[in-house]
Amino acid sequence: MLSRCDLIGFIPTKDPARARTFYEQTLGLRFLSDDAFALVMEAKGNMIRIVHVKDFTPFPFTILGWEVGNIDAEVTALAARGISFKRYPWLEQSESGVWTSPERARVAWFPDPDGNILSLSQHP
Repeated sequence: MLSRCDLIGFIPTKDPARARTFYEQTLGLRFLSDDAFALVMEAKGNMIRIVHVKDFTPFPFTILGWEVGNIDAEVTALAARGISFKRYPWLEQSESGVWTSPERARVAWFPDPDGNILSLSQHP
């Protein structure tokens, strides 16, 4: 069944050149290709298609995230590359923007250049 198949993520972009710079240079994903439909990037063997769209409204919630081993180190590294982490007034977040859930998972959110919400999470 599908649990044994590779997963492909899809993210919309109105500006493929700006998206490529962000995902490749800022986040460090590996560029695979660019065609009339999408930029294709790779993260740890997973394909992410950054789909060229004429227009869209970004969702106000996470559309793609990464599980990391040390969220504090990753947040620090991405902040040094110009990433601004989102702050939500209804959540208690650390100074760097990390929230700890009741189950002790730690999460930080940040937007891509199109306003798509991405996240980092560290699970106990």
